[in-house]
Amino acid sequence: MQGQGKDPRGKPPKGGKRGLQKFDPPHSRPLWVSLIKWGFIAGISMAALAVATVAFVFWMYGRDPNLPDYKKLADFAAYHPKQVTQILDMNDHKIGELGERRTFVAYKDIPPIVIEAFIAAEDTRFWDHGGVDYWGMLRAFVANLRAGHKTQGASTITQQVVKNMLLTNEKSFKRKIQEIILARRLETALTKDEIITLYLNEIYFGHQRYGVQEAARYYFGKDIKDVNPGEAAVLAMMPKKPEEFANALFGMKHEKSTDPKARQIYVLNQLVTIGKLSKEEAQKWIDAPIRVVQETDTSTAPEWVTLAEKELIKMKGADALPTLGAKVRTTMDPSVQKLAQSALQTGLRNLDARQHIGRPVKHLKDDKAIAAERDKLAKKMPKAGPDPKETYYAVVTDVFDDDKEVVVDAGNYEAAIALGADPNDARFNPPVDGVAKKPSERFSKGDIVEVVLAGKVDALKHAKHAAHFLTPPQGAIVVIENKSRKVRAMVGGYSTKKGDLNRALDAMRQPGSSFKPFVYGAAIDSGKYTPASVVNDAPEVFDLWKPKNFETGKFEGPVTLRHAISKSINTVAIRLAYDVKPETIAALANKLGITAKLPNELSLALGSGEVKPIDMATALASIADGGIAMQPRFLDAIDGAPLGEGKSEQVMRPEVAYVITSMMKSVVTEGTATKALVLKIPLAGKTGTSNEAMNVWFVGLTPDYTFIVWMGFDTPKEMKGETGGTAAVPVFVDVAKGMNLPAKDFVRPPHVVEATIDKASGLLAPEGAPKGTTINEVFVEGTAPTEYAAKPGDVTDDNVVTGEYGND
Repeated sequence: MQGQGKDPRGKPPKGGKRGLQKFDPPHSRPLWVSLIKWGFIAGISMAALAVATVAFVFWMYGRDPNLPDYKKLADFAAYHPKQVTQILDMNDHKIGELGERRTFVAYKDIPPIVIEAFIAAEDTRFWDHGGVDYWGMLRAFVANLRAGHKTQGASTITQQVVKNMLLTNEKSFKRKIQEIILARRLETALTKDEIITLYLNEIYFGHQRYGVQEAARYYFGKDIKDVNPGEAAVLAMMPKKPEEFANALFGMKHEKSTDPKARQIYVLNQLVTIGKLSKEEAQKWIDAPIRVVQETDTSTAPEWVTLAEKELIKMKGADALPTLGAKVRTTMDPSVQKLAQSALQTGLRNLDARQHIGRPVKHLKDDKAIAAERDKLAKKMPKAGPDPKETYYAVVTDVFDDDKEVVVDAGNYEAAIALGADPNDARFNPPVDGVAKKPSERFSKGDIVEVVLAGKVDALKHAKHAAHFLTPPQGAIVVIENKSRKVRAMVGGYSTKKGDLNRALDAMRQPGSSFKPFVYGAAIDSGKYTPASVVNDAPEVFDLWKPKNFETGKFEGPVTLRHAISKSINTVAIRLAYDVKPETIAALANKLGITAKLPNELSLALGSGEVKPIDMATALASIADGGIAMQPRFLDAIDGAPLGEGKSEQVMRPEVAYVITSMMKSVVTEGTATKALVLKIPLAGKTGTSNEAMNVWFVGLTPDYTFIVWMGFDTPKEMKGETGGTAAVPVFVDVAKGMNLPAKDFVRPPHVVEATIDKASGLLAPEGAPKGTTINEVFVEGTAPTEYAAKPGDVTDDNVVTGEYGND
């Protein structure tokens, strides 16, 4: 019976004897057994808790709505990485690049040794694991624990793909868990071949090169399919420390650099270990030196690279450009481009010399003259100090070769010119046989120079204030093929970089008299005028405006239109504009290719509107091509697929275009561009000089090409004494001479007739006309003169003398 002999509360029965009761334990266990038992139980519990915790963490992070979507990598066919677009010249030679320097290469085009080299260097169990190498993680943990710092990583190639393409480089527990989750998921969505392809196309190799294809090109000058095992091992070592290894390969070592050879040997030995390379082959490349051939900068025509980028954005859209990865063939002829760049630089340096920019204006012989000049300059110097926007004359007082400084005095205002710091100084002082002149060979005490005074500069050694020479004038050249309108050369300045102002395409400048072909074109097209029409070159006032002739300021009286255009007579052009109307001229120019809105004023006849050099080239090419208008072409093909020709339109009758071209030939043979006669080829042209010589032009036409040369300051400024004939024509001649153009003439179209006329009257030449008084002239059919000029000595109504004039 329960509780017998004992109180339910544990007390002994009343009257019972108190005292110790005898207790016999069943079996005694050693203490250590109990400890093991409880330790085991605790371990199992902790392991279970850890597993549960890890499972919960993975479950929680796996359900995170902000976790990147691995499915965008799972559709491998839709993989479009950022990659470089190569810009090529007309011969398919690279002239520049756009975008991230990466070129996608398919798995089948990557040699097995390259693939295995990266696996040997980064993830030897790549083909076996499911995205995460747990044993590798354990080994790395132990090794790092022993070393006391991180010596090994444990990320698989799959994890690196996830990190590079889906995650950030943030170092956190959460990011690592996400990396593992996504790596495992990616392994179920892609094949191993696809994963390694993603990896090899995404990794960074230093010096702005991404992916194995661009790396092979940059470091070894070859495609990835052509690399040998030694080069493959070099590439495989680089992703761990790309910039350090890249610099070390090119000899740019620093204290943190790792020896590339040692790392290459490690990868080669790893290839032997995993059975992908024989010991003999590995030793061959271990013994061989690493030979790199750094790809040089191929941006030889930055204007073209910038232009190609703009054109591609128009065609494909800005969003498509980063992943385009195309080979874009431009219309640029590299030989003509080189000629144009060199000719423009020579022409601008000659212009600098004539304008005394970066050179002495004159020289004072003695100290007395120097002192007098300084006093004169001091009177002109503003009391508040110099205006940084103005130019001042200054006297050279000292020259320091070692410091490359020239000290000048602008009138009680001493300053120094730091020649070495001036970016334009190489233009002012180009090397001869590789050696530039020393400051003392360029300047001496007593020289007068024109400078801009820029205020205090602490870096100067010989004066408190700084001075520099004027920013020199710039220029542009366009060479366009008449029939195709392919632009063969385009130079936008003396020395341009990608993204700089391209004056050939974007500068708006007054064309001056180079615009007159459109004036004469409208006049000939009207049917009221011919090259033989006589117009009076005489002063006349138009709406309070009394124009004068630029070259001489003199007037010749009645002249033919051919003579007027050859000598660029302003008054005749204005009379034509007054008759055919400025709006008619503007409309014709716009149809031919001028895109700017032109002023509806008589001054348009003298080029008062602003135009772009490329538009002048396009419009004049339309005349040279028989009046057919077409947009200029800059791109020829993308990935080998031709882009096709642009839309063409006959906007001027061929016979009118031919007559204008013929009249422009007289500009070269007897007018303002006779310096071009040295070419000894049929050539039409027109010079242009805007008001105060702020812009000088020459437009040259051959049957095959149209040339445009423009020169002037970016901020309009007078270039005293300069004209299109003196400054721009020599630049054109240098380009055309280098092109070795054939001596063929313009083809005469139907509906053009020829007649021999009297030079003075423009009428048909009489029989027996003296030699030198006649020329063969061309006319649009139906417009040739029908009357004959008087024979010498004949009395006519025009030359009879009456008594009312007297003999005075």
